[in-house]
Amino acid sequence: MNVTNLSPTTWVLIGAGCVALAGYVAFILVPAWVSYGRVWERLAASFLTLFMLATLLAVGTGIGVAIVWFYDQYAG
Repeated sequence: MNVTNLSPTTWVLIGAGCVALAGYVAFILVPAWVSYGRVWERLAASFLTLFMLATLLAVGTGIGVAIVWFYDQYAG
């Protein structure tokens, strides 16, 4: 795949994914990591944050699907 062949929509989705990943790392993963002292506790807390990430992605996807699904009904 050539990078120059990517559509603007693809670039926006890549950017949104990067922003979401940076937010997850900065606001969820790092605080969970520094809250514990032992390595196994840190790894366990980091693993459990994956459930939070999955939930946030599912909620965001659900909201996006709802907006697309109902757009024509409420657009005008």
